[in-house]
Amino acid sequence: MASPENPFFSRNLANIVWSHFFGIGIIDPVDDVRISNPSSNPELLNALANRFTEYNYDFKRLVKDICTSRTYQLSTKVNPSNEGDTKNFSHALSRRMRAEVLLDAISQITQTKNKFKGLPVGARAVQIADGNVSNYFLRTFGRAERKTVCSCEVKMEPNLGQALHLINGDATGSRIVSGKVVATMITEGKSPEQIIDSLYIRAFGRKPTQTERSQLLAQIDADPKKIKQDLEDVFWALLNAKEFMFNH
Repeated sequence: MASPENPFFSRNLANIVWSHFFGIGIIDPVDDVRISNPSSNPELLNALANRFTEYNYDFKRLVKDICTSRTYQLSTKVNPSNEGDTKNFSHALSRRMRAEVLLDAISQITQTKNKFKGLPVGARAVQIADGNVSNYFLRTFGRAERKTVCSCEVKMEPNLGQALHLINGDATGSRIVSGKVVATMITEGKSPEQIIDSLYIRAFGRKPTQTERSQLLAQIDADPKKIKQDLEDVFWALLNAKEFMFNH
């Protein structure tokens, strides 16, 4: 099956890896490989397949090629010439993080740990190998139950349950309190402005704009007894923002 003379093995795997990072395959859906469902860019798919074969099927090198490409680094912002494009990779497509990745991101940012059946405390959701091991968060956000080999088991469509769980559930509110990220920074003597900058870097990988910073600081109560709650509310808002939940 993995013989270099078999053109389908490397093509299909390269397409699956590409789809993982772009949200859409060069052949899409990735499980629907047939003559009547041609690839959107045969030359690109062949080049990826050839490199993957040359690498002796080294996934890390393939991932590096994809993630360092100009195409992967494109913004989701569109212009008049590509605003209608959904398959030629002329711009990035906004897509929500998968259930496991989103839960792990929340855990890391809030400095809290998960416990899954059969795994030690602190294990990541992406390490779960058993489809029967799950929790409410993963089910709500569409983790595959792995009952079939079809990639369609992963549900990426947003729904009301997801929004309510992030707003009112223990995925954000209780983790923010138990992780003590804000409380620790206050104890260290950091100012509200420094804490807001740190929270933005944690959640978005960037500092707030001057407008964002000014608007948030204006909402922080001067009473030292209320500063912690106000800053935790800011943290909660960031974790519920589209910029955090979506790859863009």
